[in-house]
Amino acid sequence: MKERITVSVSTVHGSHHFHLGTKTQRSIRGALWTVFFVALSTGVCVYYLLSQVDFAKHRQQELETESLTLSEELKTLQQLKLDLESDLDERENRLSNVSDRLRDIEGILNVDSEEPQELESRLDVATLTSAVRRTMLQELPSGAPVTGARISSGFGRRVHPVTGRSTMHRGLDFAVNTGTKVYAPADGVVEVVRPSREGSGNFLKIQHAFGFSSSYSHLHRFDVKQGEFVKKGQLIARSGNTGLSSGPHLHYEVRFVGRALDPRPFVDWDLDNFETIFEKEKGIRWEFLVNRLEQRLHPHLQLSSQKAATSPESSS
Repeated sequence: MKERITVSVSTVHGSHHFHLGTKTQRSIRGALWTVFFVALSTGVCVYYLLSQVDFAKHRQQELETESLTLSEELKTLQQLKLDLESDLDERENRLSNVSDRLRDIEGILNVDSEEPQELESRLDVATLTSAVRRTMLQELPSGAPVTGARISSGFGRRVHPVTGRSTMHRGLDFAVNTGTKVYAPADGVVEVVRPSREGSGNFLKIQHAFGFSSSYSHLHRFDVKQGEFVKKGQLIARSGNTGLSSGPHLHYEVRFVGRALDPRPFVDWDLDNFETIFEKEKGIRWEFLVNRLEQRLHPHLQLSSQKAATSPESSS
């Protein structure tokens, strides 16, 4: 006879007896084991999840600490960057002052006048070929970097509009609105692209041929990158009001081997008044520069002449 379990339930209405067979007993045991394993699995999962939460909280605290550390390091690096930019501007100003003083000393000692002849006797401008003229205007700064702009401040000593101190103004200021297009005045390579909120503000410098360079300060944005080769008339930047500036404008400089020159003769320089640059800027040995250009262009001019001489039109 199979084992049976009898369950008696007594109430006021009498006793009730329930007989549990073997199958029912197995079902109940299976259900109890299932509940036990489910409860055990749930407990293990809860324990694992709680440990993961604790680990996540601990990791979050570590990341927050690292973030604070990185933020402090970033602030330190940004301050170092500003200090280096300020130091660079100061060094550039010192170099400009030294160059200006050397130029004055050379003038006093008459160093540049080994040949006391006039410029016209050393350089015959009338004999310059059109190829030489075009090449000079292509490779040396000529024309204005912005179109149709008024010059609000010229080259020379002035009272700074922001600091109120008497300083040497080594360039031209063009009164233009923020976002005005700035163009390269000659072929060259972008030497410096320096974002800054101090001094010259966003600064760009182009190295041209024969030791000439041009620079642009207080820019709004850059349209070229450092190391990029540019052509005359190419868009290089947009003017702005960054750095130590009293209002939107473009500060434009022209230098020769680091020495600041008055940019105005270069801005006015074109084919129609080609000779004016030699009259107004006598601190440059133009005769040597022209001689180099003629030597460089001579083979090309000879080749062009030979091609023209051997062309069918010339032989007919």
